[in-house]
Amino acid sequence: MAQLIDGKAISKQIKDELKEQVAELSAKGVKICLAVIQVGNDPASSVYVGNKKKACAYIGIDSLSYELPEETTEEELLELIDKLNKDDAVNGILVQLPVPKHIDEDKIIKAISPLKDVDGFHPMSVGALSIGQPGFVSCTPAGVIQLLKRSGIEIAGKECVVIGRSNIVGKPMAMLLLRENGTVTICHSKTKDLKEVCKRADILVVAIGRPKMIDASYIKEGATVIDVGIHRDENNKLCGDVDFESASKVAGAITPVPGGVGPMTIAMLMHNCVDSINIK
Repeated sequence: MAQLIDGKAISKQIKDELKEQVAELSAKGVKICLAVIQVGNDPASSVYVGNKKKACAYIGIDSLSYELPEETTEEELLELIDKLNKDDAVNGILVQLPVPKHIDEDKIIKAISPLKDVDGFHPMSVGALSIGQPGFVSCTPAGVIQLLKRSGIEIAGKECVVIGRSNIVGKPMAMLLLRENGTVTICHSKTKDLKEVCKRADILVVAIGRPKMIDASYIKEGATVIDVGIHRDENNKLCGDVDFESASKVAGAITPVPGGVGPMTIAMLMHNCVDSINIK
């Protein structure tokens, strides 16, 4: 049976380390503040926002919460972001995605100052990552790297396959694995012989957005499998992009859903908030 990579335990470890750092900074009079903006009341977004507030309270950073009605205009949202960009007491700004359809998501991401872009989505943050400059890194891929490192899984020299090429997970994931000296292949909907490519992977990161698509037949014996997906199955139970039951019989190590990658995303958001005092 595969080693279970426990995201809950590892994320708590990271949050506890951050809590200590924040206490030290606080003793020197340095305050950290995250502003969270949610437009509309999408239930999943409300849960995420609640979890982010709880994490801020746990590690000791201040959080400002802006819960705006669904009918908020793009202009009103941009005005609020501009105000927060100029507020020296605010270190990080996060707009919970998705935003309502009448608001241009791309415009909102670009409006946030790269110095406060704790989600790591701004084109300047992404550019900095691609050329190895300091900057904020997208939280989910950064969390995956921490899961691997803190579980004692070597990345350097390994065949790493990432399924999915989104701007938020797939692309930054590939760049981070490359930065850790992995040999990286990115797969997507047009990849030929997907199964064969996946079976070469020592580390397989699945962010394809299709429930239980990847089963044991895609996995090399002893490989590490990281499941980024989150869905509800036919019984309304949470599941990932990987068929855990089947995959765990072949993999050497695997993340569960829930309790794998999910908790790490918030832990790394907190890491970015604390790191915001060093981003210049």
